[in-house]
Amino acid sequence: MTDQSSDQAAQARAQEAQKADKERQENAKKVVAEQRQAREAAAKEAPEAGKPTPTQEENDLAAMGVHVPEHEPDGSPEQDQSFPPKQTKQSEAKRPAPGGYQTRQSRPAEPTS
Repeated sequence: MTDQSSDQAAQARAQEAQKADKERQENAKKVVAEQRQAREAAAKEAPEAGKPTPTQEENDLAAMGVHVPEHEPDGSPEQDQSFPPKQTKQSEAKRPAPGGYQTRQSRPAEPTS
């Protein structure tokens, strides 16, 4: 009798687990569908962001070994093209503080006689 009741309990637990899995899957599908709708709505409302730079064509040419120095404009506002950035002040190292770190001085080895 105990074997039969434990088998029934195991089957009941398995069925409950399957129901819980199905519920989780259905909930996940609903969430994904809602997120997809929200993305599509946002994409319709947002102005077109432009195209990527480099474009796919430029990537394909580069993959074939063609050098593409000028990219097609992507529609974004122009940026300052000066590279490297202009340095206005020369960087200088700080002077060490007095009485700070001192290195060891080497001495000749004393003769052992």
